[in-house]
Amino acid sequence: MFAEWIVKGKPSVLGIISGAVAGLVAITPASGFVDPRGALIIGVAAGVICYWGATGLKHALGYDDSLDAFGVHGVGGTVGAILTGVLAVSWVGGEGKSGLIDGNPHQVVVQLYAIAVVVIYDAIVSLILLKLVDLVIGLRPSAEVEREGLDLALHGEAVQ
Repeated sequence: MFAEWIVKGKPSVLGIISGAVAGLVAITPASGFVDPRGALIIGVAAGVICYWGATGLKHALGYDDSLDAFGVHGVGGTVGAILTGVLAVSWVGGEGKSGLIDGNPHQVVVQLYAIAVVVIYDAIVSLILLKLVDLVIGLRPSAEVEREGLDLALHGEAVQ
């Protein structure tokens, strides 16, 4: 919300909701490993970086993501995973479960490796699933149906 407020001059409900979801997505990998201060840092970082992911990155790469799933979940999960490696503390996670600030810089490398594995796995599985869906029903409606609007063309409903 604050990032959007600074950039656009006013916050929006969608920005508030997306920021809340981004914070939840980003703290998930860190839950059980960071203290409240670390959780706040992750939340703020995720809000700002996911705002960029849902706006700047999407436009720069030119992909179609109407629900900002990648910009919020993909980017937010990545931010959370990296910052877990930085902010994990052993007094929360247990002995040997510390990150960079608690004296274990190797944990950042472990987190980056895990992110790379997830990205490669997700890319392969997504490409397989997209190809299957394309073969069965197609990935996009026709240009005419998109122009008319999916609600009206597919469901016979119009927004009032």
